[in-house]
Amino acid sequence: MKSRRNQVMKRIKIFDTTLRDGEQSPGCSMNLPEKIEMAKQLEKLGVGIIEAGFAIASPMDHKSVKAIAGAVTNCTVASLARCTKGDIDAAWDAVKEAKHPRIHVFLATSDIHMEYKLQMTREQVLQRISEMVAYARSFCEDIEFSAEDASRSEWAFLAQCYSNAVAAGATTLNVPDTVGYSTPQEMSELITYLRQNVAGIENVDISVHCHNDLGMAVANSLACVKAGATQIECTVNGIGERAGNASLEELVMAIHTRRDFYDAETGINTKQIYRSSKLLSNITGVPIPPSKAIVGANAFAHESGIHQHGVIANAQTYEIMNSVDVGIPQNTMVLGKHSGKHALREKLISMGYELTDEELESVFTRFKVLADKKKNITGSDIEALVLHRRNTSIGSCRLLSHVVNAGDGVPNTSCIKLQREDDVMEEVAIGSGPLDASFKAINRMLDMDIKLESFSLNAVTDGEDAIGEAVVKVAAPDGQVYTGTGLSTDIIESSIRAYVNGINKMMEATA
Repeated sequence: MKSRRNQVMKRIKIFDTTLRDGEQSPGCSMNLPEKIEMAKQLEKLGVGIIEAGFAIASPMDHKSVKAIAGAVTNCTVASLARCTKGDIDAAWDAVKEAKHPRIHVFLATSDIHMEYKLQMTREQVLQRISEMVAYARSFCEDIEFSAEDASRSEWAFLAQCYSNAVAAGATTLNVPDTVGYSTPQEMSELITYLRQNVAGIENVDISVHCHNDLGMAVANSLACVKAGATQIECTVNGIGERAGNASLEELVMAIHTRRDFYDAETGINTKQIYRSSKLLSNITGVPIPPSKAIVGANAFAHESGIHQHGVIANAQTYEIMNSVDVGIPQNTMVLGKHSGKHALREKLISMGYELTDEELESVFTRFKVLADKKKNITGSDIEALVLHRRNTSIGSCRLLSHVVNAGDGVPNTSCIKLQREDDVMEEVAIGSGPLDASFKAINRMLDMDIKLESFSLNAVTDGEDAIGEAVVKVAAPDGQVYTGTGLSTDIIESSIRAYVNGINKMMEATA
């Protein structure tokens, strides 16, 4: 194969829309502290642009975008806006305090969208693009224009739309495969056509935003990189509407691993990939499938005897990536109940976690409790404690104790003791099982009408004394759903903690 090491590689900008398009995925909503924590992690990851939300959508969306704009310093912060003055005004107001603000405006350009959704003619669409991109540019120098449903638009008309956008001041042109309809060859040919037919395109970034309805979002995005795209829009774990978006971790590691093929690099700190993936999974309560590329539990596992023999002899026989390169923690250093705070801090630093003294104190307290239950504590155990550290501080309710009585032929009862601010409450209830009884007791003592929508339990570490992570989704009387997570070696305790965590988020949102 021809060596390309001496060639200058082009930089592909990573535009992360986890907090906007990703959050639109059912069950993936986040509260403000969670969004800010995720945004800071994306900054550590090294993404170029964070799309923080759709400011006009609601007062909370506007508040979130504004807060994220003030929380990060190295990333560009963007807000989505339709091609209307009201949307653009709201977007600018939300991002104007960012060190690097961007307004991202969009308008549909396919015939089906223009006729049935916009009820606009081609001439009206062209005029609106020119007017609204220019209006956005009057506030901000960094303007992205997206032609919604670009992959199903007529190419000559699409080129004219983009030419108008460039003339009006757009600095990035986004080519979305909005419904995940296209194929890699078609997307590649479209990018090539636009590069040849859009006036001024040589002076702007070409971006792609591919959805995964046919399972080709990553392949489509990478085909566009080969064809000349300079920005990829994606989400952590590929979350997003319907079947999701192009997966950030897959795109980044494909370009990183096959630099010889793509002649490109992303500037992403790959050692933060796994941590970003796990954090998002923890926040949303959506587990990472074991077979998920790059970050799944089986991504670097080998069961076949032939594979195992090859890996032992030379890892490159079956591993094209090193798990360390994506930040998967190595369980080489084991801590126990005699380990001190200094040893824990050193372990966290080696794992890439930077905690404040207050956060370290919280994690250390839980570490000592866990050390009394487990003989050896591995890196995965510590990571789980770090990811769940905020669950101990968010909200006004705290689990003090629980006693359950369960069995076949006897009533399943649960006695729960909670502290809510300065009040200590206790309640007993009978249910169809220990968890049903526990949740009923909590509802009764808080006098809340809460419906359990879903419940899942996963082992986040190995062994008989593994830590269990419970994830619940609880619905408030208004139908709004909140995700709660809990962690413990006792699965009953982790489930109760998850339920209380979900209720705390509910109370925080309605305060």
